[in-house]
Amino acid sequence: MKRTRSQVSPTMSPGADDEGFDAGVNGHNLNGHENEVENAIIVGAGPAGLMLGSNLARYGIKARVLDDRDDKTSTGRADGLQPKTIETFRQFRLADDLLRKGVKIYDISFWSSTTSKPLHRTRREVHYPTEVDVKDPFILLVHQGMVEDIFIEDMRERGIEVTRSTPFSRYVATDDAEAPIEAICQDKKTGSSRAFKTKYLIGCDGAHSNVRKSIAGAQMVGESSNSKWGVLDGVIETDFPDLWSKVVIHSETAGTVLCIPRERNMTRLYIELDRNLQDNVPTQATQEYVMQKAREIMAPFTLTWTNVEWFSVYKVGQRVASTFSAEHERVFITGDAGHTHSPKAAQGMNTSMHDTFNLAWKLNLTIRGLATPDLISTYQHERRKIAQDLINFDFEHAAAFADGDSKALADNFATNVGFISGVGVKYAANVLNYPEKAPQGVLRAGELMAPAQLTRYIDANPVDVQIDIPMLGQFRVYFFVPDIHSSSTFLNNVCSHISSSDSVLGRATAAAAKSYAQTNLPPVESDNFIQPGRYTAASQLFTFATVTGMEKTQIEITHLPSLLQKSRWTFYLDDLKDHKTGKSCTEKWLGQVSQDEVAIVNIRPDGYVGSIGRFDGKSDGAAAAQWLDTYYGGFLKA
Repeated sequence: MKRTRSQVSPTMSPGADDEGFDAGVNGHNLNGHENEVENAIIVGAGPAGLMLGSNLARYGIKARVLDDRDDKTSTGRADGLQPKTIETFRQFRLADDLLRKGVKIYDISFWSSTTSKPLHRTRREVHYPTEVDVKDPFILLVHQGMVEDIFIEDMRERGIEVTRSTPFSRYVATDDAEAPIEAICQDKKTGSSRAFKTKYLIGCDGAHSNVRKSIAGAQMVGESSNSKWGVLDGVIETDFPDLWSKVVIHSETAGTVLCIPRERNMTRLYIELDRNLQDNVPTQATQEYVMQKAREIMAPFTLTWTNVEWFSVYKVGQRVASTFSAEHERVFITGDAGHTHSPKAAQGMNTSMHDTFNLAWKLNLTIRGLATPDLISTYQHERRKIAQDLINFDFEHAAAFADGDSKALADNFATNVGFISGVGVKYAANVLNYPEKAPQGVLRAGELMAPAQLTRYIDANPVDVQIDIPMLGQFRVYFFVPDIHSSSTFLNNVCSHISSSDSVLGRATAAAAKSYAQTNLPPVESDNFIQPGRYTAASQLFTFATVTGMEKTQIEITHLPSLLQKSRWTFYLDDLKDHKTGKSCTEKWLGQVSQDEVAIVNIRPDGYVGSIGRFDGKSDGAAAAQWLDTYYGGFLKA
C-alpha cells in the first residue's frame, strides 16, 4: 500500500500521482538505457547538488539533476572556499580556473569606533596561522556561479545536463524497501506534472527544501534570532585603507559591517540592520537604506558604489534537521536543507558540498551492490554531527560578530580555526573509522590526511601525497615499508592474499570489475590529462601505494610484488622533509616506523583516514591480511 508523503504543492490534484505522468522518464540503469528507474534523482542544482551529480558521473553513475530555476546562478549567494574545499577541488583536478580567477584572503583586520573614539584599527591577524596544517592557507573568494560552472561543465563532458524549470513537489514511497521512489515534479514550461522513478532521492534544495518537507516527521530544530543583515556585491570607491583584507568593522552607535574582497574588483559588504525592524525581510531595508547604514558604520571614511551586482536581506538562524535520511536510507537531505546558519564564517557552501562529497562515493558503491547497508547509514551518522558542530560554532561566532567584540570574535575564530578551514572536521568511530589503540604521528581515524610531500619514483616528481591520487571513488591502501627487501616475504604474502578470491579485497575487486564493465564508462577529454588508468590498473575499487625510505638506487619497480608493480604511479620515496616540522611523511603521519616494521594506512575515497595498522615486516603477513579483511569486510559485500 502506498504511503504518500506530505503534499507540498496545493495545486496538484489528489490523483495526480496515479495518472498523467510519464513515470520513469529517461531513467538510466548503469548502462544508461532509457525508460528504466533512475539510479538517483538530485533535487537542486546549487553547489551541493552539482557536486553530487558531478561526482556520481565521474564514478560512472548517471543521476538526474532537477532544478526549479530557469538558469544557473548568475549573481550573489555564496562566495568563499575554505582550504579543505580548495584541496578537494585539487583532487578533482578542477581547481586551476578557480585559483586563477578568485581572490585570496590571507589576513583579517578589526576596526571599531565608540562615542568617544573615532573609527580605528584595533588589531590585524593572519587568517590561517601556521599551526593550521593546510596546503592553501587562505580563503578563496569566487562567485557561487563560478563554482556551479565548474561542475556543470564537468557533468556536460560526461553527457549529463541539468533538468531546469522543474520544481520538485513531493515524493511517494511504499513500505517495500526494494520498490522505487516516485519523485513528483512540475514542469514550469508546460504547466503539467511529471514523475520520475528512482532508487535514491537526494534533496539539495535549500533551506525551504520540499524534499525535507516531504519526509514524515522531519523538522528543523534550533533558534532563529532577530538579527537581520543586508548584503551588497559591487564595485566600491572608498578611502578606507583595508578594503582588500577581510575586515570586521564595528560602530558602537551604528552597528557592524563585514567587508570581503571579491573577484572582478568587487567587494561584498554584510551590513547589520536595526533589530527593531519587523518581518524577515523588512520593507524599509531597501538597497539605498542598507548603503546608508554602511556609510554610517564606516564613517568618517567615504563609501560610494560605481555599480551593484547583487543585493539581498536575510535573517540569521541556527537550525539542524532532525534527520538527514528517510525511507530505509533511500531519501537524503544535504546542505541548507539540513542545516542553516549565518554566512559570515564562509561555511555554508563548503559544508554543503562536503555533505554531498561524503554521500557520493557511498551511493556509488551502494548502487553498484558493492556495499552493505552499514556503509550508506554512515552518511547521517557523520554529516549530521558536523552540522551540529557548525551550528554550535556559528551561534557564538555570530553573537560575537554582532556585538562587535573583536577579542571575542578573534578568540572564537582561533578556537575553531581547524573546523573553519575544513581540515579539522572529525568523524566519530564507526564501521569506516577504526581508531588506533596507541596512535603515533598526526594521522587519526576519522580525520583527514595531513599535507606531506614524497618523491614519485617513476618520474622523480615531488608530489603532495594527500592530493597526488585523483578522486576516482577508490579506497587508497598505503604500505609504509622502510626496507622493501627485508620485508619482501611479508609484502608478497599480503599482496598475494588481497589479489585472490580468498580475501575480501580480492572478491570486492572482482565484483567491482564486473560492475564497471557493465557501466562501459566512456573516456572524456580530461582523462587524457588525469590518466585514471594509472590508478585503477590493479583494481577499480582500491589504489595501492608503496612508500619507502630506501634510496632510489637501492630499489627497482620489479622488486615489488606484482600487485604493487601494477601501481607504479603510486610508488613513492620518502626523501623530502615537511617545511613546518622538518619531518618525513612517515614520521609526520605515523611517528616512528622501525626498519623491521610495515605500517598500512587505509584512506577512504573522500580522503579521511579509515584505519592504521602496524605489523612485523619480517612475519609472513597473515595478521595484516586478516586485519585488512576485517576492516573492509565491515562495509563491503564480498
